[in-house]
Amino acid sequence: MKHAPALRRLLPLLLCIGLAALPAHARCVLAGQAPDALRQWKTAGFAIADAAQRNQRALALVDCLGDADPFVRDGIAFEALSTWMRGKQLDPGTLRKLESRLLRQLDGEDAQGFRKPFAALVLSEVARTDRVQPWMTAEERARMAAAAAAYLGSIRDYRGYVDGEGWRHGVAHGADWALQLVLNKAVTPAQAMSLLSAIGAQVAPADGHAHAFGEPTRLARPVAYAAARGDLDQAAVDAWLSGLVAALGPPPEGTRQAAWWSRRANLENFLHALGHMVADDESATLVALAASVRAAMRKLP
Repeated sequence: MKHAPALRRLLPLLLCIGLAALPAHARCVLAGQAPDALRQWKTAGFAIADAAQRNQRALALVDCLGDADPFVRDGIAFEALSTWMRGKQLDPGTLRKLESRLLRQLDGEDAQGFRKPFAALVLSEVARTDRVQPWMTAEERARMAAAAAAYLGSIRDYRGYVDGEGWRHGVAHGADWALQLVLNKAVTPAQAMSLLSAIGAQVAPADGHAHAFGEPTRLARPVAYAAARGDLDQAAVDAWLSGLVAALGPPPEGTRQAAWWSRRANLENFLHALGHMVADDESATLVALAASVRAAMRKLP
């Protein structure tokens, strides 16, 4: 169509005007937007030329992370925020506000179970911006590491992908957040170890939930990269791995064994994933981690 280029240039502006006109009580600023218009905005790379409008829109999209529609929640809100952050299109002031709003999303009840996991996933992108181009203070970084550890340790909703509903995937998203933090050398070894402790709480959930959506691999990634830093105490990492096996305990007797076997399978899958990640690396720290993983495997009952 002859006027298509002009329409594509106008689309971000029209979208912003439409969003601004929504009633103040709307939970998600994308509510009521035509799916085709949102798809065109996505195809255009979520372009908003005016920096002030873009930064304002980023903050408004936080309330869309709990939307029940996976297209809105995942395909638009998350992807727009990720695109802008990876493209360095949000200023540090907006990133600070964004982090604060996202952390508030982790509070309270989350009946549908979408809001917290997607807030954690976007927080992983916020953490990445600081890793790539530091803007946090040491105190801000410490608070974020503590929040990530607290979130990971608190997860009890283990739904991954549900047909017709899309992803929740809280464990994997929390692990992604931890990954971006441990990759940042400005995060201290003590903070990295606290994140490993939180990861350990989800390797083999106490209720016997069987991970089925790639969680063992996602949990293993931050552990491998934390060890690759070279500044963690190897004895502490060894003790952490041994502790995972010890927490499993011996096989139970009697007729109630299913939960224990699910937990054992989760732990074994995690150790396999971690061992595979570091198996061919020749750095001293990862050679030591590979040996520790093999030792933990031998201890499995």
